[in-house]
Amino acid sequence: MRRVRIPRPWLAVLAVYAASRVVSTLLLGAVFLLATAKGWTFASYRAHPTFFTFSGSWDASAYKTIAEHGYPTSLPLDASGNVLPNPWAFLPVFPGIVRAVTGVTGLGFYPAGVAVATVSGFGAALMLYRLLILRVPSRRALFAVVLFTVGPMGFLLQTAYAESAFLFFLFAALWCLLSRRYLLLIPFAVVAAFTRPGVLALALTLGVHLVVRIVAARRGREALPAGQAIGIVAAGAVTAAAGLVWPLIATAVTHRPDAYLDTELSWWTGFVGRRHFAPLTPWFVMASTYLSWGGVVLVLAVVAAGAVWLTRPSSRALGHEIVGFTGSYWLYLVAVFLPQQSLVRLMMPVAPLLGSSVFSETRARRIASVSTAVGLQAVAVVLLWFVGYP
Repeated sequence: MRRVRIPRPWLAVLAVYAASRVVSTLLLGAVFLLATAKGWTFASYRAHPTFFTFSGSWDASAYKTIAEHGYPTSLPLDASGNVLPNPWAFLPVFPGIVRAVTGVTGLGFYPAGVAVATVSGFGAALMLYRLLILRVPSRRALFAVVLFTVGPMGFLLQTAYAESAFLFFLFAALWCLLSRRYLLLIPFAVVAAFTRPGVLALALTLGVHLVVRIVAARRGREALPAGQAIGIVAAGAVTAAAGLVWPLIATAVTHRPDAYLDTELSWWTGFVGRRHFAPLTPWFVMASTYLSWGGVVLVLAVVAAGAVWLTRPSSRALGHEIVGFTGSYWLYLVAVFLPQQSLVRLMMPVAPLLGSSVFSETRARRIASVSTAVGLQAVAVVLLWFVGYP
């Protein structure tokens, strides 16, 4: 791909994003209209389904509850005293923004939630482009935005989920890291920490970045001024603290130890039954439950494949910050997440990997990448939105 400067890049990103919203709206709308015309039962029931409520299915109902009623002061329990799924699993920034929009505009939660998500999605796309052009040619960065917005989970950028808002704050924080604006990174990281789980990976990335900078300084390749070192440490410490504080808040409000952890584990019961949490075991628990020892081998193979991908020259060319974040985030998922259909959605933060030349080296490869991305989004809309949840 030739190195060509893109004039007014935000307009180029906006054009790409607008085109991608047409694609996602057509896919979502086609499924909604077909299901309505055929009288099919919606996987996420609505008494009076509209396109906006259809775009606010599944987890969006929890955000609606938070926006309208806040968080419960006591946790719901089953007959055995086990915690049931409840809003404490969801963080407050997205429903807080939607509540503010509804207060100003008079819109209901679902139209306002779709609007907030869609605008945030553009912000995420723009910040993805801005962080990638610090490492790759502008045309390749723009092509990464294309793949990001039309990919399998592209429709989530306009549904009433917190994903697009989280991705905006996360990509803004990564841009600050790549451009070495360490103190500016802090507010983006803190807001991201209260939008969706996952910023602990960013804290680990800052640690990796500090080690790389120290080694480079000792080898005489690059200076590490004391002010920058302090900024990295401060950003990492604050980000880590922000990523750990929500469970403490849940405990303080509900007066129940492990309120947040027990809430998260309540979603596991449908897959693996009641379990105690131990870091780095969920993937093995899930795999061995359904595939016995073969599942353990599969998990090890997946982890090895991820390591190989990150060590490819095309990945390393993106810089240690992007590779470090991707590795840290994958480690976070393996450490705490029970893999199921939501895993596809939770992979969205590693979108900076789409800047790799492997997706765009030739015209044929670019066409194949986009075609595959759109095709997988169509499959995901049916399977992970209409039939089941992401």
